[in-house]
Amino acid sequence: MPAPFPPLYAILDPSLVSAPLASLAQSLADNGVMLMQLRDKRSSARKIYAEVQSLIGILSPRGVRLIVNDRPDIAVMTGAGGVHVGQDDLPAEETRKICGPRKWVGVSTHNLEQLREADHGSADYIAVGPIFPTGTKENPDPVVGVEFVRAARQLTRKPLVAIGGITIESVADVFRAGADSVAIIRDLIAASDPGARAREYLAIAERVRREVN
Repeated sequence: MPAPFPPLYAILDPSLVSAPLASLAQSLADNGVMLMQLRDKRSSARKIYAEVQSLIGILSPRGVRLIVNDRPDIAVMTGAGGVHVGQDDLPAEETRKICGPRKWVGVSTHNLEQLREADHGSADYIAVGPIFPTGTKENPDPVVGVEFVRAARQLTRKPLVAIGGITIESVADVFRAGADSVAIIRDLIAASDPGARAREYLAIAERVRREVN
């Protein structure tokens, strides 16, 4: 696991994006985003496979790691950089058996018990949230708030990725609470210039890093 962990984790969800995913991914990569996830809950396996192949063709030459949501099989077949699983998906340890040691495995957690389990397992990073109310999931988990990030930071040394309703206005507080990275969906794709918005997030991350170090 390289250090520091990429501070901005862009989530690409085709159900929320009107523009082509490829152009969005390229814009984000060209503006400094080094970690992205394809989260496609609605498409067929064949379509997700094709989406991942297309995105890897754009992102790999730029040194950007692509994570596939839910599908370790597709991550392995396409050579993606890893897989992310939730509490209702394949367990992280079973995912690791499929992916092997070199790919990143991330796991979503929504309470401290889940976080402790993830910390004791082989996950490379742990997502925590939703930090704030979010409209990008059909059945969101209960909001945990910024204090949960602070509590989680005391329980694990693994990279923490905060997710859920984070905006450019609130992100500094999330970083100050101990998040290594923030997963952003709507606040990127709703911006008139997603690449410029990504640069804003990265600048805030760097500013907070200097504050706390």
